[in-house]
Amino acid sequence: MTAAPDIFELTAELVDFPSVSFEEGPFVDWIESELRARPHLSVTRIGDNLVARTDLGRSTRLILAGHTDTVPVNDNGSARIVDDVLWGVGSADMKGGLAVMLDVARRITEPAVDLTFVFYAREEVAQEHSGLAEIISVDPTLLDGDCAILGEPTDGQIEAGCQGALRFEITLAGARAHTARPWMGRNAVHRLAPLLAAIADWEVRSPTLDGCTYRESLQCVGVEGGVAGNVVPDRVTLRVHHRFAPDRSVAEAEAHVRSVIDPHLDEGDTVELVDISPACPPSLTHPLLRRLVDERGLEVSAKLGWTDVARFAELGIPATNLGAGDATVAHTRDEHLHRASVERAHTAILSLLT
Repeated sequence: MTAAPDIFELTAELVDFPSVSFEEGPFVDWIESELRARPHLSVTRIGDNLVARTDLGRSTRLILAGHTDTVPVNDNGSARIVDDVLWGVGSADMKGGLAVMLDVARRITEPAVDLTFVFYAREEVAQEHSGLAEIISVDPTLLDGDCAILGEPTDGQIEAGCQGALRFEITLAGARAHTARPWMGRNAVHRLAPLLAAIADWEVRSPTLDGCTYRESLQCVGVEGGVAGNVVPDRVTLRVHHRFAPDRSVAEAEAHVRSVIDPHLDEGDTVELVDISPACPPSLTHPLLRRLVDERGLEVSAKLGWTDVARFAELGIPATNLGAGDATVAHTRDEHLHRASVERAHTAILSLLT
């Protein structure tokens, strides 16, 4: 093991390297050169995704995974450090987590477990573009392992599992007419009123699994309708987003949402499920992951958003979220990262490897 760098300064170096979604290539080139320079690692590149593995014959293999992309720059493209706070796009989500992974990959040549490092592209955009899904489709054996940790921002604590997500497009039909004679038509926009009220009055569900309390949501996130200023609209489309806890399957979550929607539908209306992200249970029963709780004393809470722990769960690999940064400031113009946060995540990961 070589001397540890300043993990905070390394994070700043990564923030200064632009990697907006679909533009990660040069950043991935640089990471690849760093990994290939380490003889203890075998490196595979698939598109703009990297998988680096040790092969030491250990009884356990731990996967450390993180996405290389950030959201678009918003006057925050350069790293700026003020009083142990790093400002810049991706500082929280998730250049801090990548810095931890990169440091471990560079320096820890004889870990107590075999390691697989997964640096993947395009997490911040639609699921169809996911770099992790690309790896799975090309060679899922690269992701063989006993458990996984994603470096998503959790402030150096554990956010277990993740909620699933469904997106619906609901189209209500009407009949056009002149606004001077509205009784000759049927206003599709007006038909939204009871459906909007039903969704607004939806009762929040907060199940607790393995000590982690999730909080579901059902939100209207977009409306499109209208023909002209003097025409009764014959069509309106409502977009609805549902986050569901991991005690429900995709089918159960879909059936629940439809039970809210269906009473407000008539003939000619349509409901389309346009995006699916399955949920993931807390998955902290694996001994290696349990050590983070029992020996490090890390706080455990539920991940209310969706992360790629769900993809690992689909592969039969227990996974959890542990990384640097505060998720509530991710994607904002004022995105930032505290030194203590990345150092806490770094120390926790190192404790599993020595």
